[in-house]
Amino acid sequence: MRNVHIDDYDALAREVVAVGNDYPEGYRLPTHRHRRAQLLYGATGLMEVTTDMGRWTVPPQHAVWIPPQMAHSVKFTGVSTRSLYIEPASASRLNVGEACKIISVSPLLRQLLIEAVMLDPLYDSPRDRLLISLLLEELALMPCRQFDIPLPREEKLLKRCQAFLAAPDIHDAADDWAAMLFMSQSTFRRYFLKQTGMSFMAWRQRACVVVALSRLVEGTPVSGVALALGYDSGSSFSTMFRRVTGQPPSFYLSGGQLARTEHPLRG
Repeated sequence: MRNVHIDDYDALAREVVAVGNDYPEGYRLPTHRHRRAQLLYGATGLMEVTTDMGRWTVPPQHAVWIPPQMAHSVKFTGVSTRSLYIEPASASRLNVGEACKIISVSPLLRQLLIEAVMLDPLYDSPRDRLLISLLLEELALMPCRQFDIPLPREEKLLKRCQAFLAAPDIHDAADDWAAMLFMSQSTFRRYFLKQTGMSFMAWRQRACVVVALSRLVEGTPVSGVALALGYDSGSSFSTMFRRVTGQPPSFYLSGGQLARTEHPLRG
């Protein structure tokens, strides 16, 4: 099914409902939730999923797992998606978890997602049911990627984190944040860890990586991304980026182009 709304098909007596949608540049879905769990796969472009718990940046050829009833909004940057809507009981058996996660998509899973969208909504042949079963088995084996930015719930710290994400700087100091919040340095560090589940330094680095990822996919040169984040050179930024993600920045800079030109979706 292509470019349809899941609410029109949610009640289908099928374990999985597969839907494909195309979104224009800069399109934003306001906060909403689904009865079923959702695997949202971006074949092209970039997605940004936001919940009360954090923000997840989804580069091309990755997917985000959204648990049942999880309130979320999505911003799309030139994205063609393939989504699976999975019954809650079936989703729980996958052991993917009860929080949003970024999931790597293998070539096999990618092809299964494309084929699933081509099925009749009330698929019933042995071949089609086996395809859905294999799809769920492959999904359960996919590794997760650390492209999320946990956000605090406390309002003042949340505003400070959001301001950082709008203009990240790898040299931003915890001491300055502590002073802004009228805390001692030691109190701030404990407080930040409690609110986000990460140390300030680890969160700062993760935030810079995720923001960099977005800019790379959008086509910003590596040197420009490094400079904007406060790095002295492109090489020092590249070293950090590779250490955190396992890939050089150029992988995502070119990967977005490859996704758009070498792997067109049929249908």
